[in-house]
Amino acid sequence: MFTHAIVRPPAANLTQALTTSSPLGVPDPALAARQHQAYVEALTRCAMEVHRLEPAADFPDGPFVEDTALLTPRGAVITRPGAPSRRDEAALNRPAIEGYFDEVFAIEAPGTLDAGDVMMVGDHYYVGLSERTNAEGARQLGAILARWGYAASTVPLADGLHLKSSVSYLEHGHLLITEALAGQPAFALFTQVIVPEEETYAANTLWVNETLLVAEGFPRTLARLRDAMALPIITLGMGEFEKVDGGLSCLSLRFRPTRSA
Repeated sequence: MFTHAIVRPPAANLTQALTTSSPLGVPDPALAARQHQAYVEALTRCAMEVHRLEPAADFPDGPFVEDTALLTPRGAVITRPGAPSRRDEAALNRPAIEGYFDEVFAIEAPGTLDAGDVMMVGDHYYVGLSERTNAEGARQLGAILARWGYAASTVPLADGLHLKSSVSYLEHGHLLITEALAGQPAFALFTQVIVPEEETYAANTLWVNETLLVAEGFPRTLARLRDAMALPIITLGMGEFEKVDGGLSCLSLRFRPTRSA
């Protein structure tokens, strides 16, 4: 169970964020701010204490804090994002993270790692090898995780920005997964809830303390989740963040602190 979350609301410069989804249009920063506020309220409803950072006027991708750190039950890893324009976001967020963790390590060059490519399943971490996360970054992460008694394995990605763009662990042995990734041998032993091909964005669904946060507007995925799992569901508007490749998990770092207040 999580007790805390770190978030950073969007700034006006969200319109300049990196995107592979340009046909969807340019995001409206004011609407994005309202969608972000609804997201924060949902986290609060899930019994989370939310630490809000200030909007980052120099970092258009600043709201996507998940990519900048991996927060485990035993320590934190500051990443080295694969997009050069995002590298300094990790340092920007580090002071807030250090306030909650006794042990903090970092990925170093030439490794790159976006934590959106890392999926935790109990004591095992699946690391997607993508355009943003390279083999050296995955190797460094595996070595850090081993210090804490965790295991890690890599998953090659042919499609999707991040691993968690295509698969989400929903606890209780369930994965929400795209059709394209469903045949991946690493995930063969899980109960798979398949996302319809036309609703792939909904694969990034977020489990928070026995509640599922699901992007609204994807009715077939929602119906499959309700059939597969008896968990409460909160649907949230994510349209403005979808325009810049952002998903539900991207917008927060969720954790239990290891450092006493």
